[in-house]
Amino acid sequence: MKTPEKCTKIVPWESPTFEFKEIPLMKKVLALALVASISLVACGSDSSTEAVETTVMEEVAANDIVAVASSTEGFSTLVAALTAAGLVETLQGEGPFTVFAPNDDAFAALPAGLLEKLLLPENIDVLKAILTYHVVAGKVMSTDVTTGDAATVEGSTLALDTMSGVMVNDATVIAADVEASNGVIHVIDKVLVPPTVDLASL
Repeated sequence: MKTPEKCTKIVPWESPTFEFKEIPLMKKVLALALVASISLVACGSDSSTEAVETTVMEEVAANDIVAVASSTEGFSTLVAALTAAGLVETLQGEGPFTVFAPNDDAFAALPAGLLEKLLLPENIDVLKAILTYHVVAGKVMSTDVTTGDAATVEGSTLALDTMSGVMVNDATVIAADVEASNGVIHVIDKVLVPPTVDLASL
């Protein structure tokens, strides 16, 4: 017996209609994401700029008068004296300063036992007066030095003479124009003592 065939009803397919609407929430999420990415880029830029500025400042500080003296052979006694007198921070300041710096040989030429006395806590004011007598405000290169008096940070004056090289009181400039970020150093062969100091009283 023949099986009857099943009838399949064919219904015409209608394309569904999609209605595209704006989705405010998604737009807000995308907008926030964009703002966040811009902020991150900006923050990263600021961090990089600050890092560069910090590096530059550190490099400048590393070349101040004290740093230059510390890294230059022949100034170990001067650096020790500056440290004992509490003048390191001062000479690391903005300045500018001109330092007529006695070398190690100049300190070694002092009367026996005098340097040791100057480094004693009770004589720090005297040591400070002697050291600041070697410092002049401003950056004075050797080509700018003229014969005459120069006021020092200590308060007294130095006698400068350019007739034969450069003389500072009775000391001779044996090396000039050692530049630092906050001034210049001129090396001298004697330790200068201001008229306000009486070494015999030590």
